[in-house]
Amino acid sequence: MDIGKLPNKVLEDLVISSIKNRREEVIERAAVGKDCAIIDYGDKYCVLSSDPITGAEKNLGKIAVNVACNDIAAGGAEPVALLITILAPPETTQETIRNIMSEANEASSEINVEIVGGHTEITNAVNRIVLSMTAVGIKDKKNVLEDVREGDCVLMTKLSGMEGSTIIAEEKEEELLKAGFTPKELGEAKDYLNYLSVVKEGTICASVGVKYMHDITEGGVEGAVWEASKALGMGIEINEDEIPVADVTKKLCRYFSIDYLKLISSGSMLVISSKENLGPIKEKLELNGIAVTMIGEIKGEKVSFISDGKSREVNQPESDELYKVV
Repeated sequence: MDIGKLPNKVLEDLVISSIKNRREEVIERAAVGKDCAIIDYGDKYCVLSSDPITGAEKNLGKIAVNVACNDIAAGGAEPVALLITILAPPETTQETIRNIMSEANEASSEINVEIVGGHTEITNAVNRIVLSMTAVGIKDKKNVLEDVREGDCVLMTKLSGMEGSTIIAEEKEEELLKAGFTPKELGEAKDYLNYLSVVKEGTICASVGVKYMHDITEGGVEGAVWEASKALGMGIEINEDEIPVADVTKKLCRYFSIDYLKLISSGSMLVISSKENLGPIKEKLELNGIAVTMIGEIKGEKVSFISDGKSREVNQPESDELYKVV
């Protein structure tokens, strides 16, 4: 099979369809386009999510913490705790483990989430470090997302391809400098590492009132939109020309012949809101220094991206573009 997370159809056939047992406390369970599970815990909801980091070798601790907590934020919850699992090959040094934990501690302090346990193991079952995070969040029961309707607005925070850009700039720095990229350009791409959290926008959007949130990870913007459409059972029309992307990301993608719309984009959140709430959401996000762009609307039955007046249908995402590079 191709490298990367399983295609959604295969995921449904082999994994999700195999889950048979049900508990009445589980109110949000495994499904395509769902970032986390939600469990009824009496006065509150417990929100859970798990993610591995396999496409990067540098900045593992920081990336892993942000990616795990982003899923919790997309569920409209506050991240509270993390379980971290480190599987490392025999040649791994103690200093490498120390650095990963230092990065993870720094990132968790910024988000105010505690690392409460996990597992660390040296094993020949992997040929490079695999870092997996399980995040736990708390959500008020009154904070329930509304039903999405035809004509609702599709928003996107920050920029497309940020996580992919920072990983590529770190992993391929020597090659890129020789190819004519400037230290300033690579510095800009690397700096996206500091903007990979969507916890703040998730909290803000939940407080103002949105209908759906989905953090944009593997498969990029196209993948996230397709997964959202699948989860909602509704079509989405995207104005491709409105999707925000930095010049350095475009340049990196041109050099490696990859598509930034299909590049892993942690740090960006897909948000669906009513037209009436659009103004307050944009105002609150921008007051907190978070850029947000309206990129489309809920429309029809399919996922379509429109550019220069031409429409193209988008189907389920394939392997992320990052795996063509690193």
